[in-house]
Amino acid sequence: MSGKLFLVPTPIGNLEDMTFRAVRILKEADVILAEDTRTSAPMLKHFGIERKAYSHHQHNEHQASSEIVRFLKEGKKVALISDAGTPAISDPGFFLVREVLKHDLAVECLPGPTAFVPALVNSGLPCDTFVFEGFLPVKKGRQTRLKKLTSEQRTMVLYESPHRLLKTLEEFIGYFGEDRQASVSRELTKRFEETVRGRLAEIKSHFENNILKGEFVICIAGAPEPEKKAKYNRNDE
Repeated sequence: MSGKLFLVPTPIGNLEDMTFRAVRILKEADVILAEDTRTSAPMLKHFGIERKAYSHHQHNEHQASSEIVRFLKEGKKVALISDAGTPAISDPGFFLVREVLKHDLAVECLPGPTAFVPALVNSGLPCDTFVFEGFLPVKKGRQTRLKKLTSEQRTMVLYESPHRLLKTLEEFIGYFGEDRQASVSRELTKRFEETVRGRLAEIKSHFENNILKGEFVICIAGAPEPEKKAKYNRNDE
């Protein structure tokens, strides 16, 4: 009987967000794959998970996937975790899932933490429809992507690192205007969690005068809908 690949979300900061089911699956797994074993080891130890974790990251996932497929065909349970949050969401995992499905093997993703959902809901911006952009390209394709987003009418959600935040906000002001409403969250679920809401210019000013620490989630209001041209009926004239 074939095994199954489990995608197991882990806390993005607060260990209390770990689910009972996630702990059980990790304890039952024959193999645990982790983005960085040094990061995952304290978390696994905290929950009494004694299984050794093996590295599975963007630099080795192509080579490792064939061996993981073999494990699954042997009936083993394989659990994949990232450093924080849900695997494959701006983290390794997509390639492995695709390869496992190509071999008609089972994949199951547990529900759990991911940074962009609380940031979006907490932003005060419309979240009935939205677009998740993850990390924008650092160099090639960045300006093209930003230009395309200027006409996006849905709320936009992006990730950014501390050392690029101010430059990114400056770019957003240039493309979306300093008055575009936005929200920036950092250190979500942790002790110093912070969300700053307002105009892009106000948010940039805030972070120019405060310590930049933690991972950032940026939510930006979509472009306003173009005014609809009035339709006239000749009979009404």
